[in-house]
Amino acid sequence: MLIALLPSCRFRDQDYVDFLDIEAGKGMAFRVIGQHETDLTDGLPPNCYLPGGTRVNDYTEDTDNEDAIRKTNSVTGAAFLQELLRYHNQKKVIEIVGTYPSINGNWDSIRLSGKVMLPKGRKPKRMILVSHYTVCSNAEAPSNAFSLEGVLVEQGYGLIIPDYLGYGFTADQVHPYLVMDLTARNVVDMYLAVRPWLKAVGMEPEYDDINLMGYSQGGANTMAVQYLIENEYWWKEDPDYIQIHRVFAGGGPYDVKATYERFVTTDTAGYPVAVPLVLQGMILGNNLNIKMTDLMQDWLYAHMDDWINCKRFTSAQINTFINTKVTHKLLTEEAMNQKSENVAELYKAMTANSITTYNWIPEAPVYMMHSMDDEVVPYTNATNAKSRWKGANITYNFGHYGTHVKTCLRFIMAVQKLLEQEEEERKLYE
Repeated sequence: MLIALLPSCRFRDQDYVDFLDIEAGKGMAFRVIGQHETDLTDGLPPNCYLPGGTRVNDYTEDTDNEDAIRKTNSVTGAAFLQELLRYHNQKKVIEIVGTYPSINGNWDSIRLSGKVMLPKGRKPKRMILVSHYTVCSNAEAPSNAFSLEGVLVEQGYGLIIPDYLGYGFTADQVHPYLVMDLTARNVVDMYLAVRPWLKAVGMEPEYDDINLMGYSQGGANTMAVQYLIENEYWWKEDPDYIQIHRVFAGGGPYDVKATYERFVTTDTAGYPVAVPLVLQGMILGNNLNIKMTDLMQDWLYAHMDDWINCKRFTSAQINTFINTKVTHKLLTEEAMNQKSENVAELYKAMTANSITTYNWIPEAPVYMMHSMDDEVVPYTNATNAKSRWKGANITYNFGHYGTHVKTCLRFIMAVQKLLEQEEEERKLYE
């Protein structure tokens, strides 16, 4: 059994502002730890990370790298920020960190953490329940960072962003990576805890229905959240009834098995840290009777705690430590053999955690984006999702959008524009 080395999470020291009536929230399931105000007038704060662990302000793509299929002009974080922050009516964001009750992998009660982001000086139009993309350092967890999706607050939306089990308040525990049913429930539990708290402090949204949103790991988990809500929270007489307005999913590993198979068949892992994350998530998160060293090279397993489970390093740093994208250098010969007994058991767990294998067709409208050039989450995830969900109300936006990170920025810009368009259409009918 792996032993996580990081002590319990300590949130960043912050100068909290007196914005909400915290007394009104006493006794609620959502317990506020602290809050502060962020001013986006001069751009996103330095504690804002992209998928891959790069700070957004440091992001640059080299157009000469043909392997990444970067065919357009050079892209920098500053250029995208200028587009992302093009809304000028509201630049102040209130960030509220808190804890809420949920469950762990053994279905035991536990308190998890997350962040609520609200526009300053007004009630939100609608809440967006965000499933965040893969993070490795606890500094990237929503409670400790400014989530990139926070730019949507400028348009008058409120965001609820859970840390996930294994980050924030529970950073001393192993994160059950891509264990969809558990993570989806942890996300929904935060919404259920925050909803009555918003009402208690006088910040209930204009509309009761919610948007769901997520990219990468968050894209797959967003679809799992939609599944959970549509199958367990659909009855209008239930006090926990949840109505989904719209869903935005991008770059997600909707088919975990197909993603792993691509690692093996191409002998390439474009995002090396994903290999140990997936193995650990499937084996520990599903209580498989498989030793990690049966499938993971000894040298990599020896660093699981001091590189990954310590939560001190970003995925970009860990990928540098790993220093190879060749899959057979990360996995054992047995793991590379798709017909081996242990891999067969692993595949069962991966299939069970692949949202495309669920006996379900999405009901709420979905906007799904994926780059055909994605070097991190194989494009086959998008095609498998489209094939599986024929007839669903899904708008697919698949194209040559460049790398995984670049497409994340395009995805958030697309969501901005879709929300803006929806607002303009609403005003026409008022």
